[in-house]
Amino acid sequence: MKSTFKLIVDYTDIASGKKQTLPAVYTSKGILISHLRYLAWNSDKSQSWKQRSVFSVRLLIDYVEAAFGFKKTTALLKSFTEALVTGTIDYESSTDPLGLYWKPRDLVDANNILSNITNYTDFIARQEGHDDSLINPFREATGWEERMNWCAYYNKQANVFLNHLSSYSEAKKMAGRKRLIYTPMQMMVSNEKAERFPEDKIENLLMKGFYARNKHDYRSQLITMLMNYGGLRKSEVFHLYISDITVHPVHADEALVRVYHPEYGRSPDLKYKNRSEYLISETDYKSRNKYQITERLYSGWKNPMLASKDGYFEVVFNPASKARDFINLWVKYLKFQRVEPVRFHPFAFTNDKGEPETLKNFQQRHKRAVERIGLICKKEFGTTEHGHRHAYGYRGRKMGFSQVELQKMMHHKSPNSCLIYIKPTNEDVRDQMRNLNNEKG
Repeated sequence: MKSTFKLIVDYTDIASGKKQTLPAVYTSKGILISHLRYLAWNSDKSQSWKQRSVFSVRLLIDYVEAAFGFKKTTALLKSFTEALVTGTIDYESSTDPLGLYWKPRDLVDANNILSNITNYTDFIARQEGHDDSLINPFREATGWEERMNWCAYYNKQANVFLNHLSSYSEAKKMAGRKRLIYTPMQMMVSNEKAERFPEDKIENLLMKGFYARNKHDYRSQLITMLMNYGGLRKSEVFHLYISDITVHPVHADEALVRVYHPEYGRSPDLKYKNRSEYLISETDYKSRNKYQITERLYSGWKNPMLASKDGYFEVVFNPASKARDFINLWVKYLKFQRVEPVRFHPFAFTNDKGEPETLKNFQQRHKRAVERIGLICKKEFGTTEHGHRHAYGYRGRKMGFSQVELQKMMHHKSPNSCLIYIKPTNEDVRDQMRNLNNEKG
């Protein structure tokens, strides 16, 4: 049984006067203010991170509310951790004494939940005067602020929450020294396959999949090319301005595409210090990563490695010839299909009303296009939108690009992030063995 709810609230910081729209945890005692302050403090974090933090804290509160018989914090938190991993349902009797009916979660998910709670309680423990406000919540607590204060206090004294390290040896060492409560050892997966869009189907998707009612969908073709031949994440596409796509100054038959940070990238109008200020001043819109994740204009931002102090990176087309194909298609889109906005905005891709195109709309068109060429749109087949970025990375590996070069092409901050594309799959190893055996034979 859920005892909490999620609300969307307008929060104003008294000291700075800064206003934000944030998700909030609503309990039987009202809004959990300490968590709202925690989210406001981490305003630079993504909307998905904030939503996940709210979800994790709600789980803890729901569990504490249901498991009211505990007298010690350690016992409660250990039981909460076990409930995340094993669930709360007694499958023999098909009942749940707690009324939560939680199914077992995988260890990665449990790690993430406990990590979110740990970070929140660490924040509480760092606040001035924290020690003076503690009340033992399992005997005399009057509200959820006190309960969270106590969890933070215990976290500060004994570090009771999970040490969410991926290395078992490090986790074991750290757990012995600090963390008392943690999930079982995670399974180590060293060669997870990157599901990629089939290389022999991409041209068919572009030319036939995005063709309906006797006309080409240039908009969807361009977006798909940016992902499959340019390696962009699907969310990055929807931050592009129309001015970000130009003709290359040296190679006049090729496209030059720059992806700017949605807030801090250079404004196309230099009288504004960044894109956030430009949007607020010149349009009815804001940076699209600042919308709530449930709002249709929301588009995430993964903080890729940027290549310029102006706050952008450039798309590297692979094969390079696709830069020419892209600019030719871009001209057709601008000339024949782009709907000019009634309410001005600078975004490159518009819907049929001239409003900024949304990720959800594109996903629906992509799914129909995949099915139109006889494929099933499913992540495990690599036929969803993200399969295109995997295809880009895998293509680069097969062409012989190094790990550092792939990092540059895919705009990763860490060179290890592209290892999933560099590591051979089981089928690659089998093919190599067959070739070696054939040569010896």
